[in-house]
Amino acid sequence: MADRWQTYPIEFKGGLITNLSPLQQGINAPGSARILRNYEPSIEGGYRRIEGFSKYDSNQIPPYGSPVVHGASQTGTTLVIGNIHTTPVVGDTLTITGVSGTYTIASGGVTYDSTNNRATLTLTSSLNSSPANAAAVTFATTTNKYLINGIASWEDSAIVAINDDIFKTSGSGTTHINIPNYGTVLVNGGSQTGTSLAVDGLTSAPQAGDVFKINSVDLVYTVTADATVSSGGATLSINPSLASSPANDAAITFLSTSRDGAVKTRFAKYNFSGTEKIAIVDGANAPALYNSSVFTVLDSAPAEVISASYVADFKKSLFFAKGSTVTFTAPYTDNDFSVATGGGSINVGSTVTGLIVFREQLIIFTETNIQQLVGNSVADYRLQPIASDIGCLEGDTIKEIGGDVMFLGPDGLRMLSATERIGDFGLASVSKIIQDNMTNFIRDNTSFISVVIREKSQYRLLGFNTNYTQENAQGIIATQFAEQGGANMGFSETRGIKAHAADSNYNGKTEVVLFANDDRYVYQMESGNSFDGSNISTTFATPHMPISDPRVRKTFYKMFLYTDPQGSVNFNTSLKLDFDAKNIIQPNSISFDNSDGQVGFYGSGFFGSTTYGGKLQKLFSTQVIGSGFSVSFQFNSDSTDPPFSLDALTVEYGTNDRR
Repeated sequence: MADRWQTYPIEFKGGLITNLSPLQQGINAPGSARILRNYEPSIEGGYRRIEGFSKYDSNQIPPYGSPVVHGASQTGTTLVIGNIHTTPVVGDTLTITGVSGTYTIASGGVTYDSTNNRATLTLTSSLNSSPANAAAVTFATTTNKYLINGIASWEDSAIVAINDDIFKTSGSGTTHINIPNYGTVLVNGGSQTGTSLAVDGLTSAPQAGDVFKINSVDLVYTVTADATVSSGGATLSINPSLASSPANDAAITFLSTSRDGAVKTRFAKYNFSGTEKIAIVDGANAPALYNSSVFTVLDSAPAEVISASYVADFKKSLFFAKGSTVTFTAPYTDNDFSVATGGGSINVGSTVTGLIVFREQLIIFTETNIQQLVGNSVADYRLQPIASDIGCLEGDTIKEIGGDVMFLGPDGLRMLSATERIGDFGLASVSKIIQDNMTNFIRDNTSFISVVIREKSQYRLLGFNTNYTQENAQGIIATQFAEQGGANMGFSETRGIKAHAADSNYNGKTEVVLFANDDRYVYQMESGNSFDGSNISTTFATPHMPISDPRVRKTFYKMFLYTDPQGSVNFNTSLKLDFDAKNIIQPNSISFDNSDGQVGFYGSGFFGSTTYGGKLQKLFSTQVIGSGFSVSFQFNSDSTDPPFSLDALTVEYGTNDRR
């Protein structure tokens, strides 16, 4: 005979768990999730639908640098451009300052000179007029996609690396920043001809690949060999030959410095003397420094620093990692590597895969081990081991969160934590509860990036695979609930955030979280209620819960769902009976929304019947139908509604006789 109705409450907590059998999870962790997609375990309780993202700048990052017209008086369907560092592609469209119309590159219409940063294009239509020398060429659309290889959220702007160039944007257009500053450079003497040019006013040496123009002289010129400077003067080897003899003291304007071959670009923010700066490494070129106005290339750095892959600010010195060598500047300098003044280098024995400063120590990761550099200067620096058989797969996943360091190891996410013993560390594997998900995630993606959302105690690991559409792009969210250590982490998954580069930083009191992929836009995470206008699709499924006795059938009658909405809410709930097994008849889904009634939402209210400022509906109740030995509740939404939290539910049920 059936019992009277009983109530079973479930508090949603624990996050995604996939390393337990269905029945074990349903018995031991009923508030956890077997699916938790585009929700985040919230430090305020429950599971909260993630916020969306929007374009940080409506303008795309230019893929080819800042190309200009190479020579005035060009006509017809041929256009020669200079100051271009990446080969344009057939089908690209462009505009030219001072010339009306948009032009398309014709089939077979590209000849590219990578040495001299020059391209000859055949257009599908003739130029409407002859452009001026050095007139700006803007590519409106491109046939190919181009990866943004690095991004830094810095002060009130984003520093963005793409192909062989670096740009800055504050949200309303881009500024090309890999432009060298060699002082006030002037032509030294009139009547010069040929492929050399004497100049003076130099504060440092121009390098091969630099591009410049000369006042009142046609064409755009490329430096073909590193210059030697003496008393501020040098003779530059150039290509092409001078179009005409420049006047003495004619102004030289440098347009770019080469960043050819740049791969993953990484940054370190620092302030040694009251000026905010950022150091830039890209694995191929000399490191560069930028202070919001001046871009300085460390061309005279030691060979162990040229083409460094990682950089960090530690003890008021810059530390650069290349291969197995870590090289550092003298204290309070960013360009002095002299041993006599406090610079130096250390060989750590294996290829470095990441650097991070943690509690007065520089943590040095390789693929096979972790070491720490302790001390205050070259006089007492000591290299000490932390782990000899665990390393980091990808340096861009190393982030500090809540007093610990999270990183991606070969077996999943690990947490490096200080212990009560001085100089000792814990090294916990924190993602074992989602081990299958982590294994598939590592297998399915070709590169990884992480970002910290400090206000939510949240670490996001985002995967990238060029073969995945944005809708299928994968990510892992880890929310830290304990002050330190990895014992209390809540996990979930993301779909739809495609990131090849990401960073977060505080601008004043506002945390800015940026990311980018291969569509040349910079996006701001935690912004808006959609994925840049597309719906956010979510799924949360509870474990298969036996509720009481797993061998006694239950009949379900009513469900009460407790939520915390910020606005309109629309989602569906389904009961999945008896492990959603084959041939088990499942009840129809139930729709919920709080857009009906007297509470009004902007743009959807009715005069005389809607109350603005009213209280939102937080408790949803509904009759349910179904009978089974176990039950799972699955919630799905696909909308641009504001974020909402699912906090708890209670289900009313009756038990049947044992059979």
